[in-house]
Amino acid sequence: MKVSIITATYNAAKTLQSTIDSIAEQSYRNIEYIVVDGDSKDNTKQIIADNKQYISQHISEPDKGIYDALNKGLNKATGDIIGFLHADDIFKSEDTIQAIVSLFENTKSDGVYGDLEYVATDNTNKVIRYWKSKAFKYKMLKAGWMPAHPTLFLRKEVYKTYGNFDTRFKIAADYDFILRVFKNKTLNFSYLPNVITKMRLGGASNKNLTNIITKSKEDIQALRNNKIGGFHTIIWKNLSKLPQFIKR
Repeated sequence: MKVSIITATYNAAKTLQSTIDSIAEQSYRNIEYIVVDGDSKDNTKQIIADNKQYISQHISEPDKGIYDALNKGLNKATGDIIGFLHADDIFKSEDTIQAIVSLFENTKSDGVYGDLEYVATDNTNKVIRYWKSKAFKYKMLKAGWMPAHPTLFLRKEVYKTYGNFDTRFKIAADYDFILRVFKNKTLNFSYLPNVITKMRLGGASNKNLTNIITKSKEDIQALRNNKIGGFHTIIWKNLSKLPQFIKR
């Protein structure tokens, strides 16, 4: 199975090399790696050029935000399975993609997801927050559950059927997309009880109070769009994050 992995980047020269290295070190070799750069002004373009042997396709042009960039990558992807690795992130181990592909093959699932570690910006071995997931049941959506989006890999057919990210959302398009896909009871999802991705702290959704408020409003809109839950869902969604800060 060919696996397409998409990285969206903008002025991420400080961390992009480690992301590319994480792809290059994978034991599973049938990977199509797509880098979508928003016309960076730092050294990002040079890093891309220096690593062209690992990059199958790349785009460097202005975009309308991260979800627009991810959609560009999705439109370029030709793999059987598609996932994301953002420019601040790395895979947990060199066997991560092999484990994901094996689970797809053994379960015939439409999607596979796992656990996520939030790590210190300057030390990816220092875990600040651990997002442990679990096997999916439909009722969990109303309780604010979602898989960690950076760990989610889906068959290409899922994107063909259910569409890409809705760019009207600035922060919560991933939540809207997950609700759109996971509410369909005809699809099957498998939980891989391993850490898939290590994400450096500093994401847009919790960067400041304004972004937190914007995300909450967009989460509510996503729930309304998909006719799932209500205001209580957002409360449970936020409360469920608290145990992730307990040291493991």
